[in-house]
Amino acid sequence: MEDQRIVKIGCASGFWGDTNTAAFQLVHLSDINYLVFDYLSEITMSIMAKAMMTNPEHGYALDFVSRVMTPLLKKISDKKIKVISNAGGVNPLACRDALQKVIEAQGLNLKVAVVLGDDLMPSQAEFKSQNIKEMFSGEDLPSHLASCNAYLGAIPIRDALAAGADIVITGRVVDSAVVLAPLMHEYQWSVDDYDKLAQGSLAGHIIECGAQCTGGNFTDWRLVEGFDNMGFPIVEVKEDASFIVTKPKGTGGLVSTATVAEQIVYEIGNPQAYLLPDVSCDFSQVKLQQVAEHRVLVTGATGRAPTQSYKVSATYPDGYRVLVSFLIAGREAPEKAQVIADAILNKCERVLALRSVPPFQEKSVEILGIESTYGANARHTESREVVVKIAVKHMFKEACMFFASEIAQASTGMAPALAGIVGGRPKASPVIKLFSFLVDKSKLNVEIDINGQRQKVEIPQGLADQSFTQLPVGEVAQFTGDEVEVALVDIAHARSGDKGNHSNIGVIVRQAEYLPWIRANLTAENVTKYMQHVLNPETSKVIRYEIEGFNALNILLENALGGGGIASLRIDPQGKAFAQQLLDMTVKVPKGLVK
Repeated sequence: MEDQRIVKIGCASGFWGDTNTAAFQLVHLSDINYLVFDYLSEITMSIMAKAMMTNPEHGYALDFVSRVMTPLLKKISDKKIKVISNAGGVNPLACRDALQKVIEAQGLNLKVAVVLGDDLMPSQAEFKSQNIKEMFSGEDLPSHLASCNAYLGAIPIRDALAAGADIVITGRVVDSAVVLAPLMHEYQWSVDDYDKLAQGSLAGHIIECGAQCTGGNFTDWRLVEGFDNMGFPIVEVKEDASFIVTKPKGTGGLVSTATVAEQIVYEIGNPQAYLLPDVSCDFSQVKLQQVAEHRVLVTGATGRAPTQSYKVSATYPDGYRVLVSFLIAGREAPEKAQVIADAILNKCERVLALRSVPPFQEKSVEILGIESTYGANARHTESREVVVKIAVKHMFKEACMFFASEIAQASTGMAPALAGIVGGRPKASPVIKLFSFLVDKSKLNVEIDINGQRQKVEIPQGLADQSFTQLPVGEVAQFTGDEVEVALVDIAHARSGDKGNHSNIGVIVRQAEYLPWIRANLTAENVTKYMQHVLNPETSKVIRYEIEGFNALNILLENALGGGGIASLRIDPQGKAFAQQLLDMTVKVPKGLVK
């Protein structure tokens, strides 16, 4: 019997700034059919928008063309690898033009297509007249936006591939679309074959963050070898949409059911309703199976019709912020640090008041080295060496600059042993905030551009009704009073991430019999109490979801990031360390359950 056909897709970038060595590794050390890149975040979009204002030929991931593609184009052409990337940012046509010049200079014959239609900056006035509100906070649309982009799906990329494109450049698309699109193209999956679309989207979701599914950012990090040569992920997908996650041979990292499970729970909300432009996914029944070393089989994602809306992410400037860090050494270091930080802030606000300038809108003092990120759960609160991190926000840049100029005096005029201001005197930078809303799919004109020829893309309208049956809570253990206390990390591993101002912590049990005890311990109330140092007392809420397929819970912490992204003054604005904190939580289990 003939072997079933397999499409192999490798991801060489999880964010703008990821290693430039990944693409080289995947092109030279594997036999992939498609090379995909994910460069964009909300922060990245605003940085690119600012760059384009300064230079109309910028506004895309410049190093995608210069450092990544230029040295690899010949090999990519020889091996007939197709490339899909959202490196276009807010200026995908400029990205295409720069790449076209390199292709021509190298004498290659590669067709480049561009996906257009995500940029909604020209529609600002129309949105203003529609009285659009922020979908989470209910705030009004700001008067001045830095960027405004809809998250497009896989269909325009699929159409570009069908038109013969070798390289597809997009602006804002959902991260998983760069993987789903080639699968729709290669296997001719129908736009309403939702289970396959959900599986293809899950393949994209798993590899979209690069090495995070091959052992990066993994709870059991000591099991991972070769951090200096991490293998980047490859999915090998069959026509039935089942797929294997792996990495190039001879590279570092680890592909196990645990590393893949952690990436599935990364940055998701309700696992039964992972909403994408092409499909509403249900990941709650996903099954993972280790079929060989560094090879994990993934099955079980299901899908429903998508919604009628695209999600739109707009960014806008909201004042300025400045952040300074310095070392305090010697006895009583934490006490000295607090006194110095308070004194600097009090002095600055007193002088601002004398000049009739309002106080700082936000202030943040974090003393690093005494577990301040753990809040009331901190254990080691004494140290002879701490780093003080102070951040302030103000509508006036000058107020931030005044604060920056007042730090140095503390080294001679306050408590002893202030040393080493990290990075010298800090500079003020704009605060960029996120504004999310929905727009009807029919309002967008999605097109592909090949050699200047525009082709309209037909997008299915989706369904308004997104109702589904919520999974019942599984078995919950009953406490009898005979339990022993262990750290959560002894019975589970976890991964945390961010979506705007929300954070999620996915918790995966190490053995199925632990799950009832995790449910009993990790109630919404217990997690709220343990993580209260990051929660907003007025607006935060903790919601827990079930993931039956691989024995996990997803815990969503709403409004837990102090604004999130580039708007937050915290040392951990994306909740990257939240899982590590929760894994230190004491849980009660029966004697003998944990060997």
